[in-house]
Amino acid sequence: GKVERFHRTLLDEWAYHRPYTSDAERQAAFPGWLDWYNYHRPHTGIGGHTPASRVTNLSGQHI
Repeated sequence: GKVERFHRTLLDEWAYHRPYTSDAERQAAFPGWLDWYNYHRPHTGIGGHTPASRVTNLSGQHI
C-alpha cells in the first residue's frame, strides 16, 4: 500500500501537476520535487513529519 500511495502522489504532485513541454523538462523537475517530498513536505501518515526526519542513517545525521 505504501508504494501504491507513493506512486499516486508521484503522479498527482509531479508528473501531471502541470503541463510540461517535453519529457526532458519533466525529468529535470524530478530531483527538485523529490527533495521537496523527502525534506519539506509534511506527511500525515507520520504525524506531519518528513520522510527524511524519520530515517536514522542519512549522511551527516550522526556527527
